[in-house]
Amino acid sequence: MNKWFIFNFLLLVLAVWQITERTQLPIIPIHIAFGAAGMFLFLFNWTRHAVFSTIRNTTNKQTKIKLANMSKKIVPYHRWIGTTALILISIHATLVINLFGPDFENMKLLSGLLAGAVLGAMVISGWLRLIWPSVTKRMVHIWLGITLFFLIAIHLIM
Repeated sequence: MNKWFIFNFLLLVLAVWQITERTQLPIIPIHIAFGAAGMFLFLFNWTRHAVFSTIRNTTNKQTKIKLANMSKKIVPYHRWIGTTALILISIHATLVINLFGPDFENMKLLSGLLAGAVLGAMVISGWLRLIWPSVTKRMVHIWLGITLFFLIAIHLIM
């Protein structure tokens, strides 16, 4: 199992824990629901990185074939899932700013806006890879994903 599977699972657990701690279940405020939905879509897409890392690092040919076939089914939807995550996160940001105001001294707001900007850059780089594929765009896309992963963790912790 790749380390990114573990990191993704830990971020998912952190998100669920934060949602349960900060809300009065079963009622989840709409701004949190949009943020959680966007984060879950990001994690779904980011798990592909873990799958590809596992494919590269495993020696078992059957495992490689199984993971490659599974990932191949997701490929047509990958960009659309990322774009949907960006839309949901944009709605989340709009609702939060409308609800709490634009307090740019609030670290949670700043980390969220930064994460949203990185997500926007990641979606753009993903669509650009479709038009003009290159190794540089692929590496930028991956590093934006890694950066976004840690920004989401910071945003959840704040």
